[in-house]
Amino acid sequence: MSVESAARGPRVYWGLNDKEGMGWIAGMTPAQAFLIIAACAPAILAMSRNQWSQTLGWGAFAALLAFLILVPIHGRPAFRWLADLVVFQTGVLMRWSPWQSRAAAGLAGPRTEPDLPGVLSRMQFPDGPEFHGSRICLLHDTAEGRWGATAKLTHSGVGMLADDECERLAARLGSMLVGLGHREVIDRISLLVRTVPDDGTEYAVWRERHQRPDAPPLAHQVTAEIDRDVASVSVRTELFVTVSGTEESLRRPAKAAGGGVAGRAYALYRLLEGIADGLKALDVQSVTWLTSTGVAEAIKTGFNPATAASLKHQHLAHPDADGTVGLPISQAGPALAPTPAARAYHHDGFSSVSYAVQPPESGTIFGSLGPLLAVRTAGERRSLQIHYEILSQAAAAREVRSNRFRNNVLIDAKAQRGFNTTAIDTRRQSGARDQEAAVAAGHALVRFTVASALTVPADWNVEDHAARLENDSSGRFRLLRLELAQDSAFVAAALPVGIGLPRLTRAFDS
Repeated sequence: MSVESAARGPRVYWGLNDKEGMGWIAGMTPAQAFLIIAACAPAILAMSRNQWSQTLGWGAFAALLAFLILVPIHGRPAFRWLADLVVFQTGVLMRWSPWQSRAAAGLAGPRTEPDLPGVLSRMQFPDGPEFHGSRICLLHDTAEGRWGATAKLTHSGVGMLADDECERLAARLGSMLVGLGHREVIDRISLLVRTVPDDGTEYAVWRERHQRPDAPPLAHQVTAEIDRDVASVSVRTELFVTVSGTEESLRRPAKAAGGGVAGRAYALYRLLEGIADGLKALDVQSVTWLTSTGVAEAIKTGFNPATAASLKHQHLAHPDADGTVGLPISQAGPALAPTPAARAYHHDGFSSVSYAVQPPESGTIFGSLGPLLAVRTAGERRSLQIHYEILSQAAAAREVRSNRFRNNVLIDAKAQRGFNTTAIDTRRQSGARDQEAAVAAGHALVRFTVASALTVPADWNVEDHAARLENDSSGRFRLLRLELAQDSAFVAAALPVGIGLPRLTRAFDS
């Protein structure tokens, strides 16, 4: 949960980098502590027998093992890197990683059956009952037992807003998250912003319908030159929101609504209007909940940005269609995803690099993520997705009490043994007290993660464009490249399906 500064000027959010599930045993989890004790045991036994040469050897081994277990390298300890590398190479050698769609293999399948790679294979997309004249596509995550829906938003952006206007939007966003936490049905909301290279398809169709044949030839020539020059560098932005709730929170209202998929849909529908009202308070101009064709197109254009033009032209050519014109969910995925690379994800003639975005310790302000969406070269696409999870009041109270108790014990133990208290310890202790006070006053505790991705054509040098994205974040945020997991990271950063926030872990979990 963020803490606001009381100083004048833009609202600053700090306390955003608190480590989740920090261990109780000197910051170690029980598994780490057990491994360290096992590594030190031979050295201690040798010392008790006055075998000093063996003590020195086992001590050096224990120190090396402790370094590999405890010291993070680019976000992960060395042992975790080794485990991830073994899993990655096993998938490559066993030919589990390469993926090809059924359509590319010439195998026909039902239009309603999804054909998606990687973590998306666990998703199902049943159609819900009618809601305001359309059948909303439900997102069913079978692995985590979550049900959700996705909407496409229209927003004018925050790049040109003044500080007080950004502060107003930030307060309204916080109020919306608090309101969702009090309902305890929908507990996750994901906001996705991604740029779209504008090839002028929509404008070309409009021009065809409104072209005046009696216009002067010079006017036609000048207009054509302007269209050609502007279309090559134009960039549009699309915005999605995905909301979801757990099977446990939806079971009782779904049973009261008739059970099954329809019952869960009705339980979600009761909250969608309230969510739409909360989004419109954030200056969102329109909220359109997506049908199965809308979700399929959002996923397809995520994998292959080049298909956006043909899909847009298809809709513009049939403006009065009732939703039957569009991409079936069976064709939402890529045609081909070859063997993944450790540092990039290749799909449908494009290459993507994904990062986890870490806010600075000094805090950040509303709208500061904008530079991560600043396209530097015509033809590249940037995506940014923020995943929020609002903890229930009971879970939030337990979490802040545990955090406050752990920090107090750590500082008291250092004081009793004569160790100095660092500024980080003091900041964490004061932040834990502030969080506990805020939760006791009725505010919500929010877990969040931010993922960013860059997508370019496969024949471009993706490392050059990735370096530009890293330069844009320099001095503002720390980008952690999610190596050995680029396919899953791409889903978290560029696709509006609500996948991207891991389950809440605690220090006592194995």
